[in-house]
Amino acid sequence: MRTQVAIIGGGPSGLLLSQLLHRKGIDTVVLERKTKDYVLGRIRAGILETGFVDLMRKAGVSDRMDKECFVHDGTVISFGDTEFGINFKELTGRNVVVYGQTEVTRDLYEAREAMDGKIVFNTENVHIHDVDRDAPYVSYTVDGIEHRIECDYVAGCDGFHGVSRQTIPLTVRKEYEKLYPFGWLGILSETPPVHDELIYAGSERGFALCSMRNSNLSRYYIQCSLSDAPEDWTDAAFWEELKRRIPGKYAEQLVTGPSIEKSIAPLRSFVTEPMRWGRLFLCGDAAHIVPPTGAKGLNTAASDIHYLYNALQQVYEEGDSEGIDRYSERALARIWKAERFSWSTTNLLHSFPEQSAFDLKMQKADVHFLRDNREAQSVFAQNYVGLPY
Repeated sequence: MRTQVAIIGGGPSGLLLSQLLHRKGIDTVVLERKTKDYVLGRIRAGILETGFVDLMRKAGVSDRMDKECFVHDGTVISFGDTEFGINFKELTGRNVVVYGQTEVTRDLYEAREAMDGKIVFNTENVHIHDVDRDAPYVSYTVDGIEHRIECDYVAGCDGFHGVSRQTIPLTVRKEYEKLYPFGWLGILSETPPVHDELIYAGSERGFALCSMRNSNLSRYYIQCSLSDAPEDWTDAAFWEELKRRIPGKYAEQLVTGPSIEKSIAPLRSFVTEPMRWGRLFLCGDAAHIVPPTGAKGLNTAASDIHYLYNALQQVYEEGDSEGIDRYSERALARIWKAERFSWSTTNLLHSFPEQSAFDLKMQKADVHFLRDNREAQSVFAQNYVGLPY
């Protein structure tokens, strides 16, 4: 098989890149190691920056998103007795939308299928070859049968555990990582959201987040120990602990119910450099991971897709390699800023095991400064709605 761009990974970033390139007449093949149903069954966050929304519209897959998404003009921050709002719309003229990653992926699959996009599922033994030369190719097996795709470029959109990053030699890549000493216990429940906006709550008991998927589907999180397992927490214990961490007026009006999904996610910050080696380009979790506190995971993947899509369009339409030559530089410049925001917001609102009385006072002072300083709120809002590409 021959294609122009081989895309490893059939999640939202790989599908979005494929859809954008297809609309410019650039041929792609997407390889996914799982089934379509498996990919659509993964529960992920759904806060989309302005830039991501614009990419969905550019890809021609925004109709359902525009009709069903929740537009958020701001957020609520609390810490103990302190509570305040940050108005994104007022401070930046922009907002974010809530639209689940599963729905984004579903829309992209439907668009690729409507255009007869080439997606190969259940791929195994994927190997990327000769990307440091002029004729790269990808080999893989399906049902024990070996296949090969010859291509011009390879886009690695296959996540943290995928083959793409590992293809770059250790003599070339450098990795930066911070592991946090806690996780997030999250539940999904068929209950109305406790508030129209998201609530980010810090307390001496730990962090909590009140979010939503739609008018009768809520997503809640609490900071927990890494040694915990989901089955250690009954639904009743979760709801009681959540109420202890959020402002009292929201705790009183919280509607509880049985969880329909419960999981624990560890938190880490991770970046690999460079994000390009020869004709291989890393995108999304294959290159970087952020803690979810700043809602940047899916959005950082979207910024990578923006840079790579424009770079490939430039090389195919104009014969100009400037975009692909500078892809890693441009992507990383924005990634590190997103990493900084996610790291700083995590530090602002979480409890740390070795936190001293002085550390707690400094944390509260940071929260109060954000509450009282419009310029600080403006910086927070600019980062939350998404820095420009």
